[in-house]
Amino acid sequence: MGFVFGLVVGVVVGLAVIVGFVRSENARSKQRSQLAATIAAFARMSVEDSRKLLPPQFYPSWVVFSNRQKLCSLFLFLTWLNSHLTKIWPYVNEAASELIKMSVEPILEQYRPIILASLKFSKFTLGTVAPQFTGVSIIEDGGDGVTMELEMQWDGNPSIILDIKTLLGVALPVQVKNIGFTGVFRLIFKPLVDEFPGFGAISYSLRHKKNLDFTLKVVGGDISAIPGLYDAIEGAIRDAVEDSITWPVRKVVTILPGDYSDLELKPVGILEVKLVQARELTNKDIIGKSDPYAVLYIRPLRDRMKTSKTINNDLNPIWNEHFDFIVEDQSTQHLVVKIFDSEGLQSSELIGCAHVKLSELEPGKVNDKWLKLVKDLEIQRDNKNRGQVHLELLYIPFGMENSFTNPFAPKYSMTSLEKVLKSSTNGIESNGNENEFTQKRKEVIIRGVLSVTVISAEDLPATDLLGKSDPFVVLSLKKAETKNKTRVVNDCLNPVWNQTFDFVVEDGLHDMLMVEVYDHDTFGKDYMGRCILTLTRVILEGEYKERFELEGAKSGYLNLHLKWMPQPIYRDS
Repeated sequence: MGFVFGLVVGVVVGLAVIVGFVRSENARSKQRSQLAATIAAFARMSVEDSRKLLPPQFYPSWVVFSNRQKLCSLFLFLTWLNSHLTKIWPYVNEAASELIKMSVEPILEQYRPIILASLKFSKFTLGTVAPQFTGVSIIEDGGDGVTMELEMQWDGNPSIILDIKTLLGVALPVQVKNIGFTGVFRLIFKPLVDEFPGFGAISYSLRHKKNLDFTLKVVGGDISAIPGLYDAIEGAIRDAVEDSITWPVRKVVTILPGDYSDLELKPVGILEVKLVQARELTNKDIIGKSDPYAVLYIRPLRDRMKTSKTINNDLNPIWNEHFDFIVEDQSTQHLVVKIFDSEGLQSSELIGCAHVKLSELEPGKVNDKWLKLVKDLEIQRDNKNRGQVHLELLYIPFGMENSFTNPFAPKYSMTSLEKVLKSSTNGIESNGNENEFTQKRKEVIIRGVLSVTVISAEDLPATDLLGKSDPFVVLSLKKAETKNKTRVVNDCLNPVWNQTFDFVVEDGLHDMLMVEVYDHDTFGKDYMGRCILTLTRVILEGEYKERFELEGAKSGYLNLHLKWMPQPIYRDS
């Protein structure tokens, strides 16, 4: 009996052990399968997927660096770079001095003042003090290159002597002294290749010139003995620096054989600018009002800067002038507008300045902008009201003209200014030099009939003693000098006219509509406010109705309806 019981218990225990072992093996096999599936899933994950699952703060130190570690690494890199540059500077000085002299001297001669017969270097060395790099950044543009920007500061002791000759045959050695420079140099390693050293060419340029100071001294004499000589030479040097190395100008150094013409500076488009008006300018004159004029440029070179006419004794000048500029890098360049007060024979005084980034302009579309004037574009903490300037801007990349629609067909629907101009770049062609373009334009003359309906006004200021006004509206074309006026509505601050006037316009792109509101009095009239409208929008859209705020008035709006009936012609310019 005991034997039988022991046998049964042994069989049961044995079966239990076998079942337990089988279940354990099955569980381990299942875990191995799940682990294999998880590892396979991780293998298929991208870097972005891993960042979603595991935030950067949980990465090991060898994968990601903290900001403190990054700063330490940056400091160590700059220390290493500056120490090695100091060691090799005598050799850099010897090689770079001759290279800079050969490249800058022709450009300096190009900007030679007219009072000089020649302007050349008689001596050029960079001195014994090496520049110091104070910052570095890597720009990832997603392209086939790497861009590095190095911030540099240099208070050097160069030996630079200019050999100048005046038109009278007088030779003067002029020494350039006390040079102080701070700026950002850009290095572009492009294209990336699978051969050593990993890139085909290096492009270098002065990305941003923060500060450039120097003094001029005639060796053994006084430079002030010749009036205007100091300013003329200083301007020539600054223009030469701007035109030789300042971005978007860049120098390309070939490392591996290949065609790198795409890295060279090339015009990429045209910026059309209409300087319309300015308002509420700061008065710089003690007696009377300022005499403002505008200077516009993309690159501050004398032959590329455009100057408007001077409007005498007016703090709300109207220019309505058109300019065009060559664009070489839309992503980094900007248009600068400076408003000056003309002082006759004396130096003009800056009223204010403003700028527009070209990257903010949609190609082929008109941008109507009012820009606030500031004292300094580098310092944005200027809260003083210096006035505003009104611009109409159109950026047209080369090659975009193929998508334009002819606006002069009998039936067309205008939606953008490029249709009016058809193509400001039409006929621009290379003359063999990739950096020089010859413009062969056909000027567009927009003729037509402008129909203006003065509908009503709202919330006009009271000018009479009883709290009312007797308003009427005067409409005039500035260039054509034609005028019309509405009837007088007595004792009313919200008059309704519903009167239509037609104007024959001979040059719609360069004319503008002045709409002025007056209060009628028995012995004259009182000015209440005005609206100044270019004809751009009505030419684009054909017809529109708008509520305009009155300029120069405490309150008030004017409701107008404008309609354009075109009759364009062409003439060669």
